[in-house]
This record gives sequence, structure tokens and C-alpha cells, in this order.
Amino acid sequence: MIDEFAKDTLHGRLRRDRKALLWKLDGLSEYDARRPLTATGTNLLGLVKHMATVEARYFGEVFGRPCPEPLPRWQDSDGSDLWATEDETREQIIGFYRRTWEHSDATINELPLDAPGHVPWWPESTPAWHTNLFAIMLHVLSESVRHAGHADILREGLDGRTGLRAEHENPIDEEARAAYRAKIEQAARSAAPIKA
Repeated sequence: MIDEFAKDTLHGRLRRDRKALLWKLDGLSEYDARRPLTATGTNLLGLVKHMATVEARYFGEVFGRPCPEPLPRWQDSDGSDLWATEDETREQIIGFYRRTWEHSDATINELPLDAPGHVPWWPESTPAWHTNLFAIMLHVLSESVRHAGHADILREGLDGRTGLRAEHENPIDEEARAAYRAKIEQAARSAAPIKA
């Protein structure tokens, strides 16, 4: 019984974070969805593409259930899963992500939590219990949470929108935000005075 509760809980959280990541693209122009927003090139559509690839590999290859989507060999990974080329449409990437969900969900639903997997890109010394379905669900959920957090910060930087879901989003009060930020800035300056 605890296994099913754990599986359902982890799976529910993964589903929630998938939707949150996609929501970060809502209402954005093609340029804003794709453009690099950090020095390392992190961008919103690239995060979606990356998570689709992560799920395809971990819930596919790791359990001998290759994703029906064509993927480059993991050995040939070159970072191209972190951004959208000019030939890839937003709809193609979102569609890939959603199809990957279906494949991942089938793996999660069909296998028990202790189902063994093998992650060929991890060190051979990795203990077997680190690669069963439970451990892989935790790993992918952590990746999902991490990148949904990145997306939240990137989206806030673009237009001020924050949050996990549209139904919980509050209207942006620029004056209140500015006052709050000024309060934090003042505390930081007081704690570590800037030298001239």
C-alpha cells in the first residue's frame, strides 16, 4: 500500500511540475520564449525541450522501453536539447514534451517501484537501488522542480509573472513589488555596507 501511495504522490508532483513548466510559455512571443536569458543561454522553450529529453531517456532507455521519438545517442549529447533551433516550432517541442509524458506515464504505471533500471551515462559503481523506478522518479522529479524554478525566475524577469499555476497568479502590483524589493535591498546594504 505504501508503494502505491509513494508512486501516486511522486507521479502527481511530476504532473504538476510539467504543467507549471509549460505554463511559463503562455502568452510569450516566439522571441521571448526562445531567447537566451542568462549568460549560459538558459531559455524557456529550451527548458521544455530539455525536460522532454530527460523524461524520454530516464523513463525510456533506463527501463528498456525506448521512447518512440527519435533521440540522438546519449553519448553524442552536445547541449542541443537546451535550446530550440530556428527550424523547430514551439508546437513541435510542446508536442514532443506531451508525447513524452504519455510514454513516461506508461512506464510509471506499468512498472513497480522496485523495477530495476540501468542508467548507462551514470558511473558503473552506482548502486542498483539508485536506478530502480522509485529512485528514477525522484531524480526526474528533482530535475523537473529545478527547471520549473529556473523557468519561474526567467519568466519573472521577462514580464513579472510568477507562480505555479494560472489560477493562483495574483495581479502584478508594481508599486508593492518595488517597495518590497527596496526593503530587501536596504537590509542587504545594512548588513554589508558597500565600500566606495
